[in-house]
Amino acid sequence: MRLATGAGYWSSGPPAGTLDAIKEAERLGYDSFWTAEAYGSDALTPLAWWGSHTDTIKLGTGIIQMSARTPTATAMAALTLDHLSNGRFLCGLGVSGPQVVEGWYGQSYPRPLARTREYINIMRQVFARESPVEADGDFYQLPLKGGMGIGKALKPTVHPLRKEIPIYLGAEGPRNIALAGELCDGWLPLFFSPDDDAFYRTALQTGYDTAGKGTFGAPGGSDFDVVCPVSVVPMDDIEKAADMVRPMLALYMGGMGAKGANFHHEVFCRMGHEDIADTVQGLYMSGLKNEAAAAIPVEVVEKVALIGPIDKIKADLAKWEESVVTTMMVSGPPQVIRLMAELCL
Repeated sequence: MRLATGAGYWSSGPPAGTLDAIKEAERLGYDSFWTAEAYGSDALTPLAWWGSHTDTIKLGTGIIQMSARTPTATAMAALTLDHLSNGRFLCGLGVSGPQVVEGWYGQSYPRPLARTREYINIMRQVFARESPVEADGDFYQLPLKGGMGIGKALKPTVHPLRKEIPIYLGAEGPRNIALAGELCDGWLPLFFSPDDDAFYRTALQTGYDTAGKGTFGAPGGSDFDVVCPVSVVPMDDIEKAADMVRPMLALYMGGMGAKGANFHHEVFCRMGHEDIADTVQGLYMSGLKNEAAAAIPVEVVEKVALIGPIDKIKADLAKWEESVVTTMMVSGPPQVIRLMAELCL
């Protein structure tokens, strides 16, 4: 099990201690560091700023929102950061949800999988730099049809440091997970439960079958990377440890997306907790955020997080190590970075 850490969404400003955290993670042998974006801080600028103080740790976007940039703009940023980091960049992408895509970026949301397929195809062309980039899709046309009629197919002026910069897809539903297995070098889940490992393996295998990649996870097969965020709270009192995670779960389960269009809510429904997810969503949307968090049983928290005494966390790690997860992206109190290095590395 490789380890990663990162910086999530900003609130009023940059999270304190992040530079020290990335330096410590690199010193302890962490594999990668990831940044996020929604409708505040972007993922690329902080990654370049903090990453400039490191030498070996990989630098990933978890995730770039595709509606925020054209595929060529994202590919340009990837080429640039890959050069500046000497080949350490990992390009995590995702479609986000309709509230953000249409409310913040002013883009149309429907058919996200088809849009993702076109987006990644264009990025791969840019990275390869074998010929001028061309696309004739439903979402992206290069050169553009119409306009002044003088658009020209172009190659990037920058020669890529690597012609195959790794692309990761943030995905939660089975069809989107399958797309990650088909088109990408890695998958970025959000709420993952090792108890449902068979479901995720099946979805990834579906993508492998479509691409003709063989058997997912087979020895000697492709080095597909599953980078999974996991909250870690070492604390003797398990209920109090769960309280450190519950507000975040309530936010995603209940408040991130409209009723009927909340993909995080659907994840917990697929886990078999539809009644709990519905209760949390109803409370959260009524403004009862504390009550929504309190409605999440500790057993649900334990499915997606590592909480409790250190010996319990160490024992619970076993099922994660047996799952499809290859890199655990840990977050929690400051001591967690060192603790997880001691347990895993």
